[in-house]
Parts: sequence; C-alpha cells; structure tokens
Amino acid sequence: MLVHDTVATGRSQAETDQIRLSLRSRYDELSAEYEQAVMQSQVLRLVEVGDTAGDDQADSGTKTAERDTAQSLLRTILDRRAQFEHALTRLDEGTYGFCEGCSAPIPVERLEIFPSATACVTCKQNRERRAA
Repeated sequence: MLVHDTVATGRSQAETDQIRLSLRSRYDELSAEYEQAVMQSQVLRLVEVGDTAGDDQADSGTKTAERDTAQSLLRTILDRRAQFEHALTRLDEGTYGFCEGCSAPIPVERLEIFPSATACVTCKQNRERRAA
C-alpha cells in the first residue's frame, strides 16, 4: 500500500489534527457505548440466573433471544470501534482518505458521512457485487 505524506494528501497539519480529534471522539463514544452495553448484558444475565423458576419454553426462548441480541450488539460496537481504530492508524501512517483497494482518494463527502471508510465508491460497489 502506498504511504501518502501531508503534501500528497493536500491536508494541512490543522486539518489532520481535526480529523484525528473527530475520529478519536467517535472511538471514545463507541468505547463508552460498549462499556454500557456490557453492563446491561451482565444485568440481564443476573436477572436470568435469579429468575428461572416456572419458566416455560416461551420464557426460555425469549431469554435466549434477548441474550443473542445483546451479544450481537456487543459485536457490532466492537467492530465499529475497530474500524475507527484502523482509521486512526491509517491517519498516522498517512494513508487515511485513500482507497485500500486502488489507492485513489476517497471523496471528502464519503468520509464526512462514513469517516472510517477504507474504500472508494467504485471499489466498495465492486466488493458488494462480488459478495451478492
């Protein structure tokens, strides 16, 4: 992968610092969200352990579905947090804002909507077509 310096990216140090601040802020928000979801999951488990008397199949199924939903939420938050961590690493390396597939610049509009984007629109569309 190509490493682009500040001149090649066209970003000033102030712009890079602003991007870093924004990415770090979102990473921190996701970390707090994860911690809160972990606490809620633990409370759910404690309630399940103490409240099993008289459960029928429907109660058991509901508890299983709630547990699965909580675990899915935790995985999603961790995945999103990892994306922002990767974006911060790319920013430090000078590759943030460039497609990992073709090295073309990712449009600023895409990065504003999806700051942890690692692919340009064309490469993302090609990847999605292959996955379908």
